[in-house]
Amino acid sequence: MIRFLYNLLWPLGLLFFLPGYLVKMFRRGNYRHKFGQRLGIYDVDLRARLSAQKSTWLHAVSVGEVMIALKLAEAIRALGADARFVLTTTTTTGFAFASKSAPSWIEVIYTPLDFWPIMRRAFTTIRPAKIVLVEAEVWPNLAAEARARRIPLALVNARLSTRSENRFRRFRFFVAPTFRLLDLVCVPEPQDVDRWAAIGVLPDHVYVVGSVKYDPEAILVDPTLPERVLRDFGIDRSRPIVLGGSTHRGEEEILAEAFLRWRKEFPSIFLIIAPRHAERALEIGRQLERRGLRVTLRSRPTPTRDH
Repeated sequence: MIRFLYNLLWPLGLLFFLPGYLVKMFRRGNYRHKFGQRLGIYDVDLRARLSAQKSTWLHAVSVGEVMIALKLAEAIRALGADARFVLTTTTTTGFAFASKSAPSWIEVIYTPLDFWPIMRRAFTTIRPAKIVLVEAEVWPNLAAEARARRIPLALVNARLSTRSENRFRRFRFFVAPTFRLLDLVCVPEPQDVDRWAAIGVLPDHVYVVGSVKYDPEAILVDPTLPERVLRDFGIDRSRPIVLGGSTHRGEEEILAEAFLRWRKEFPSIFLIIAPRHAERALEIGRQLERRGLRVTLRSRPTPTRDH
């Protein structure tokens, strides 16, 4: 009954949120790229690759979750050399990062919208043997379709903020049927077991395994990279630097205003901004230039003394 109401109201919800969604996509740019995948529409070549064999479907929202998904895929593949994966991601930033970072045995596509005909079409194409959701997103139609097809569904690195927990508890009647469809929930801390059980997950399906985010990685870190980046911009390493990381719209202007005040006391200070959505770089650059700041993108470095 709950899922019936969800699908009944889904088109109305789409119409309500669509204007804001389209504005957000337009501002972030590159919104037309593979847009059909969000509707469960895939080109012939992709369908042929996916039909070759069943895959493990990993779902990650954006860059942080994609990093965890890639680490997890490497660990799973180590257990079976012929394992193949489909990685779905929601944001354009996550898609770009996944496309650049994923090995050839991972197929990167956009997440299909959680409307039952779209999700059913996606399942038919992806043909998952198992599904692993990273951190937070559990969608009703995805979970129901997995259960109907007897596909194991797991949530790993399960993250539940206090705000989300309170909201789920308030609407437990509506969300619990979906959470009960999870076959496995991997949580970082022992206290998380009761929290997930309180919103509908079966307690014997919850396991404390720590956080994938903090598992050791077999990667080589180049300690000279930060110095080389600064050198490309002609910045002396002794120069004071302010870093604004993973910024969202509006936060860059706050940083710029503070930076202009700080520069009166520290004339050599340098500001680096790494936005949450990298495709906003040109927009941010124009905002800062209107404040009289000289701006250089890392993709087009030029020596400078005044930023």
